[in-house]
Parts: sequence; C-alpha cells; structure tokens
Amino acid sequence: MGKDKKKEEAVFLRKKITLLRAFSLLIGSMVGSGIFISPKGVLKNSGSVGFSLVVWFTCGILSMFGALCYAELGTRITKSGGHYIYILETLGPLPSFLFLWAEFFAIRPANSAVVSLAFGRYMLEPFFAPCAAPVPAVKLVSLLGYYMVLTLNSWSVTWSARLQTALSVIKLLALALIIVPGMMLLAKGHTENFQDAFDRQSLVLDKLPLAFYAGMFAYSGWFQTSFVREELVRPERNIPLAVIVSVITVIVGYMLTNISYYTVLGTQDVLASPAVAASFVQRAFKSLISVVPVLVALSCFGTMNGGILTFSRTLFVASREGQWPPLFSMIHIRRHTPLPAVMLMFPLVTAMVCIGDIYHLMNFFSFSRWLFIGLATLGLIVHRHRHPELRSPFKVPLFVPVSFTIICLFTVAMSFYSDPVNISIGCTMVLSGFPVYYLIIHKQMSSHCRSPFCYLTHKLQLLLEVVQQEIKTY
Repeated sequence: MGKDKKKEEAVFLRKKITLLRAFSLLIGSMVGSGIFISPKGVLKNSGSVGFSLVVWFTCGILSMFGALCYAELGTRITKSGGHYIYILETLGPLPSFLFLWAEFFAIRPANSAVVSLAFGRYMLEPFFAPCAAPVPAVKLVSLLGYYMVLTLNSWSVTWSARLQTALSVIKLLALALIIVPGMMLLAKGHTENFQDAFDRQSLVLDKLPLAFYAGMFAYSGWFQTSFVREELVRPERNIPLAVIVSVITVIVGYMLTNISYYTVLGTQDVLASPAVAASFVQRAFKSLISVVPVLVALSCFGTMNGGILTFSRTLFVASREGQWPPLFSMIHIRRHTPLPAVMLMFPLVTAMVCIGDIYHLMNFFSFSRWLFIGLATLGLIVHRHRHPELRSPFKVPLFVPVSFTIICLFTVAMSFYSDPVNISIGCTMVLSGFPVYYLIIHKQMSSHCRSPFCYLTHKLQLLLEVVQQEIKTY
C-alpha cells in the first residue's frame, strides 16, 4: 500500500500517450496550417499545376522516408527529445547544441508564429469576407490562440492529449469538406484547370528548393512522437505503427485536397489568395463559407498544441543532459507537466508574430530544420555502424536513411541560390552557437550552476512549484 502511494506521489512524466493518442499527435501536427497556406508557395516556386502535384507527392514520400528513419531511431534510443537527443547520441554534443540553439532562437518560434498567424487569419475570415482581415486583428487573435494552448499544456498533459485527439478528427473533417466538392466537380468533367499542367516554360529550377520547403512544411510533424518517447505506451510497437499509418493517411489526403483546389481555383486564384481554403469555399461551397475557415483555424490550433507539447520536451531533455539551464528539467509538483520548458517560448513567439510574415518566416526556419533533420538521419547510419550488435525491433533498409540524408542536405545547399537573404540569416543563427558552446556549455557541462544563477533557479523553482524529475519511471 505504501509502495503504491509512493508511486502515485512520485514526480515524473507519466506514460499517458497511447497508440490512438500517438496517431492523433502525428495527424494533428501534420494536418495544420501547411495544407491551407503552402499550396500557394508550392505552386509559385514549381511553376505549374502538374509540377506542383509532383512536388506534393515527392514531399510525401520523403516524409515517409524520414518518418521510418525516426521510427528506427525511436526504437534504438529510448530517451525523449526528438532531433536533439538523436543528434546528441549519434554525432555528439556540439552539433546537438547547435541544433538546440537554432531550434530555440529560430526554428521553433518561427514555425509557431507561422501556424499562429494562419490560425488568426482563418479565424477572422468569416467576419471580413470577401475582404482581407486587418493585420493587427489577425496578429492579436493569433497571440490569444497561442496563449490558450500554452496555458493548457502548462495545466495538464492528459487534457492537451485529449484535445489533440478531438482536433485530429476536426482536421480530417476539414479536409473532407474540401475534397468532396472538388472530386464531385472533377467527376462532372471540370478539367479545364489541368490543361497544359506540365508547362516547362514556367519551371525555374533554382526555385524548386523553396517549393520543397513549402511542401515539407505542410508534412512536418511526422517526427513528433520522437519528442515524447518516454511518455509513450509500448513505444517499440506504437512508434512505427503510428508513423506509417499517419503519413500514408496524410499523403492521400493532401494529394486529393490539392487536386480539389486546382479543380475549383485556377493558378492565378491560388497565387492571389492569402487563404487558399477560404477562397476555395467561396467559389465551391458558399453554404459553408463561415464553417470551413473555422475548421481550418481549429486545425491550426491543434498544430500549435502538438508543437508546444513536443518542443517543451526538447528543452526538458536538453536541460537534463546539461546543455540548458537546470530549471527547465523540472516538473510541476501537482500537474506533472514541464512548466518552465512550456513557458519559455512565450517571448520569442510573441515577437515573431508581431513582426513576421508567413512566407518569409517559412523560408527562414526551413533551412535550419532540414539541415538538422538530415544530420539526425545521418546519425542513424553512424549509430548502425558503431553498434552492429544492437538489435532494433524495427529496422529500415539502408537506402532509406542514405537517400533521405542526401536529399535533405542537397536541398539545404540549393536553397542558398533560391533565397540567399533568409537562408544566410538562418545559417548565421546556427553558426552563432559556436562561441556560446565553447565559452559556456563545453566548460560547464559537468559542473553545477553557480551563484547568482543557483539563487535565481531556487527562487523560480519555489515560485513555479517545480522539482527535478525522479529518475525511476513507471
């Protein structure tokens, strides 16, 4: 009896993410703002309807390759933390810290800002149609939505996971409301927008990396279960099963959604629209003109929820590994949530929402994200070579991580020609982590915090009611 009570009172992250919740986390993270804003970016940089559909399908196959690599990494490396912990365990502390540095100051706040702005834009769409919503109003609603999700994740892991499950159903419903009328029109012979679909004159090869960035942004989220690995029930079974089913579902849904877009809207309509799904509804399904934008906004809300749920675990694990301040590896004594890690993104996301533009932000963070994802899958190859004796319950053919790594790094290199300004800023952000690592992290990874930081950590610990996680898990 006493042992059960001690188990109940112990402070650690519980295993509360079942197969259904893992599937919902992946679907909820992938199907978000991307499919409702990225079609414009993919079409603009691929040049034609046909090539844009090829880009969408190719991005889906690449996402499946990446998801399979991460599924194997998740069965080999038993810690939470996603990209960060995989790079740390396979390539070492320097590249893992550079990822953490770029993720905190560039990748995650920019990504969250993009999703938040899409949420605000679609939430206000029914009230201002056919005009565009005022930018200050969009940004205000975007921030309110982000703060709501932040509060929920600070309050309860269970409720944030339940919300993710419910919103995943809403996301699939939103896609269905776009796919069904588009397929009905296509069945009636409305194929005029697909004439000369592969127009080579409009294809600009040096812009293709930006088209892939937009497409891969829409699929991004296939790696989310790796961030919460320690909280998954039966991870050896559930990680591979969840990623395979969810990525196949999203590939089929995205291809049908884009075909529906092009059936109803011409290329000029897609390129001119700030909110493609809303323009689609205005043209094809006027009776639902106020419903679909709200469903899209809720989809973005679910993506924000999944992003906060998973990224807070990256900071939590990095702090536990000694590469981030110790406060962020602490858990609330009653809520059992990593409260400090959840709250840390508040200022940066707020700043990027206030000053940012969706498409510039997307190019800005995509460079860093795909660079480090490529390094993580390179790490899988390295880990296999170093530990041939390790028997993984899930293993992919070698050509999958090799081809995925080469494509990721090649796309990153090509993007310097496509958008040199934003990519250079992203590269500078990554490189700025070098002096920080060698001057601070490298010297102090094995030492304890010192005054006045120890004093400040103690005061914040008392204020937030957080303590270090117990090592033992149940």
